[in-house]
Amino acid sequence: MRDSKKIILEEESANIINCLALVLKTAQIHDINNIAVVKAIHKLIELLNIILSEERITLQLMGENFYVNERRVRHTVEHMSNFDFILEEFKKIGVGSILFEDTLEERDIKVLISAVVKAGSSATPFETLLDEMEQVDNLTIKEAIEIKDDISEFEKKRLIKKSYSNAVSIMKGVSETAKSNERINLARSKRVIGSIVDHIVEQECQSTLIGMTAIKDYDEYTYFHSVNVSILSMALGNKIGLPRKILADLGLAALFHDLGKVDIPIEVLNKPSKLSDDDWTVMRQHPWLGTAKILQFKGVNTSSINIAISAFEHHINNDLSGYPHVETAFDLELFSKIISIADRYDAITSSRIYSRTAHTPTEALSIMYNDYGNELDMPLLKMFIQMVGVYPIGCLVVLDTNELGLVLDNNRDPQFIDRPCVLLIADSAGNKIESTEVDLTDKDESGAFVRSVARTLVSAQYGIDLSEYLP
Repeated sequence: MRDSKKIILEEESANIINCLALVLKTAQIHDINNIAVVKAIHKLIELLNIILSEERITLQLMGENFYVNERRVRHTVEHMSNFDFILEEFKKIGVGSILFEDTLEERDIKVLISAVVKAGSSATPFETLLDEMEQVDNLTIKEAIEIKDDISEFEKKRLIKKSYSNAVSIMKGVSETAKSNERINLARSKRVIGSIVDHIVEQECQSTLIGMTAIKDYDEYTYFHSVNVSILSMALGNKIGLPRKILADLGLAALFHDLGKVDIPIEVLNKPSKLSDDDWTVMRQHPWLGTAKILQFKGVNTSSINIAISAFEHHINNDLSGYPHVETAFDLELFSKIISIADRYDAITSSRIYSRTAHTPTEALSIMYNDYGNELDMPLLKMFIQMVGVYPIGCLVVLDTNELGLVLDNNRDPQFIDRPCVLLIADSAGNKIESTEVDLTDKDESGAFVRSVARTLVSAQYGIDLSEYLP
């Protein structure tokens, strides 16, 4: 028997597109507050909110067809002109998809329709659309992407690097807004997280993204840390099989997990020496400070609640030994458990204001497993270790040939888990060389391995800028 929810969605999908077309057509003729426009908006909202009470809605254009929640929308001949109208409007503005996340109000649709009308006559339609949509949190619009079968590896890596840089930029902006106690708009954050999710679900792109997290910026630790934790959390979520929509929620929660630190006095946050007991008392306030800030986001919906819970719980620890202290035993949320692991890993492998010493990724995994096993969810931690590998991507290694290299990718054959693909950056004499990629599973004529990892190093301690070598 078919799922009744799917049947309802299939039946209503065509009506949604048809109603959207009628609203837009009417708004192109009349003012947005015209009674005819408002009536059409109310009908559209009624259709959308029935489904939104159960699940989110993604309206996506792929080729010449519309899809709602990844199911192709079938339409009748009588509605064909409306479908063609919306298809042309999407193409003209460059819209690839619209994500409706929470129940909608009249104002939300009015802003959307007004934005589409304005964008239609703009020289930069998609940019205009995004600017106009800044004031709406529960709608996310993504640009149409030209699908190319022959996209180069260089181009893939360039897009990944762009997504990473955008996320860091977004985090800077959010932090400044939070410091000023202004209302935080999630629209741009959702868009950049959505682009990262698209990369995460591709195994090859995920490896490159994890490599990006090896790039540490000492001066802007907080921003890079938040993005790194978001990427590592989504990668682990993908590893355990979470669907795209949940991955996006997880990534957003991880991005804001340390938002409360904007209210920690700068003299404590950036103290160059070891933190005193009093300093730590102040520092430990950031989980609930972050929770309070997040609950000031526009409205209280599922997305903001997930973010708030993760911000509050990410330092509590799986055995409840952390902070904030809780009186009653309970199980941490899945997001919190995942974020705790990603947060701990990135922190241990980073140099910070009060701790210039960073551990190698391999050392970090050992510390987490042996010293913090009770504090972290062990099944998830084992999956995380399996995901990043014995020698995580971006790890600086010395080979038994005395050559220096960076781990580019892990071998997916369990038999060769300790034999990654490495980018050589210095010869046995320590001279910088033109980067050469080698596979540590390669053998010589006698059947012996040509190269093996001898030990790992911390790149920052040797003045090596990973951004020169990673995409």
